[in-house]
Amino acid sequence: MSVIGARLLADAASTPAASHDHTRLVIAAVLGFAVIITLIAWPKLHPFLALTVGTGVMTVCAGVPLVNAFDSFSSGLGSTVASTGVLIALGAMLGRLLADSGGADQIVDTILARSSARSIPWAMALIAGVVALPLFFEIGIVMLIPVVVMVARRGNYSMLRVGMPALAGLSVLHGLVPPHPGPLAAISSIHADLGITIALGLVVAVPSVIIAGPLFGKVADRWAVAHPPEALAASAAQREARADADGAEGSGGGSERREDGGATAVPARRPAFAPTIATVLLPVVLMLGKALADVLDAHGDNDVRRAFDFVGAPMVALLLAVLLAMVTLGRPAGFTRGRLAATVERSLGPIAGILLIVGAGGGFKQALVDIGISGLISDWTQHLHFSAFLLAWFVAVLIRVCTGSATVATITAAGIVAPLANGMSSTHTALLVLAVGAGSLFFSHVNDAGFWLVKGYFGMSVKDTLKTWSVMETLISVVAIVIILLLGLVV
Repeated sequence: MSVIGARLLADAASTPAASHDHTRLVIAAVLGFAVIITLIAWPKLHPFLALTVGTGVMTVCAGVPLVNAFDSFSSGLGSTVASTGVLIALGAMLGRLLADSGGADQIVDTILARSSARSIPWAMALIAGVVALPLFFEIGIVMLIPVVVMVARRGNYSMLRVGMPALAGLSVLHGLVPPHPGPLAAISSIHADLGITIALGLVVAVPSVIIAGPLFGKVADRWAVAHPPEALAASAAQREARADADGAEGSGGGSERREDGGATAVPARRPAFAPTIATVLLPVVLMLGKALADVLDAHGDNDVRRAFDFVGAPMVALLLAVLLAMVTLGRPAGFTRGRLAATVERSLGPIAGILLIVGAGGGFKQALVDIGISGLISDWTQHLHFSAFLLAWFVAVLIRVCTGSATVATITAAGIVAPLANGMSSTHTALLVLAVGAGSLFFSHVNDAGFWLVKGYFGMSVKDTLKTWSVMETLISVVAIVIILLLGLVV
């Protein structure tokens, strides 16, 4: 805790008007949230700016001198970026290498080739889950929607029957499983174990994807009709023709081809399926290996245990995956050293905004902690005997519905409920992170950029998008929190 936070709490404890001070803190927090939500929802201010302004309003209203209004914010921003910024950057590099090398296409085509007509929706959920591991949500949509259109055209399926499973896989991985920015930031705020969080996140993710994807897809297909834009249908036709040509010619060499009038280079050669899958899953396997070593040899101190601790550290695991990807993905695609360098460099530009939002969320969280709001919430929860998991989920739901951003909801809610993790076991701390992530996915609607992205790609009306995409997101959130509550009883 900073000097500001210690001084504020000491003053509150030493005066008879402590309850008055608590009321002032609550009012300050409500004003801070109101400013953030209003600035994001009305003038559409960038979340980084909204979080910065809201933090200043909250700390000043809480009694922090103007000259120190942003001290906690700066401290929290720095620590959050330091702990998660490098991981986000490495994840972006891995995702860009996977996309540009054709590795993602190889995963898609291989799984689809081995799927029967009846299992196609399940195959789409699997494809989205695998491809989504290193990719941000928006990039995953852009990459997979042409595949959805192509599969729908080839098998005479409806867009929603095939598309809902893919969207469910992308959304669940984005909200619950690192190395995505929201879960990483929540793990940092709540001080959860990364490996355990990944393991439990996968346990929660699988049934959530099944229920909200292939199963709900059947229902959504009766509720609405999707008509992809003509340009997207044409792109899918090009991809289908290219896939047929590749099947006829084999995967031999050749010059690079370009899609969309030369906008996007597509390697003539692609990496093989097995090394591509191994590269994508490497960081997850390494981090899970460390978590397993922690469980099986909790007090061990030997070379094997130290090796697991080293390679299972998030930064090392992702760094090894990126370096491996340059060999297993870049070389088979025919990338020169210059092309590899350019691919890595291009991966960093799009994440600048994400890093700022994550950092600002960490700054706002630190301000909440330092002025004493998080401590108050922890005390109230203990006195009311309210489930910490349900509270974390509900706080994230409120922020998600008001701001439209899953990342902002995750980061902010994690900061608010972080004190609830005190005294929890490592498994329950991980479940608290997942409860926040589940809440951050609740009811995407018109203030969420993802809502409009899905609406545009599927060619649906606002009403039909609410009946399909928004309901799917809500279903994921509710199913996930139910599973989390059940896990909390047995682990």
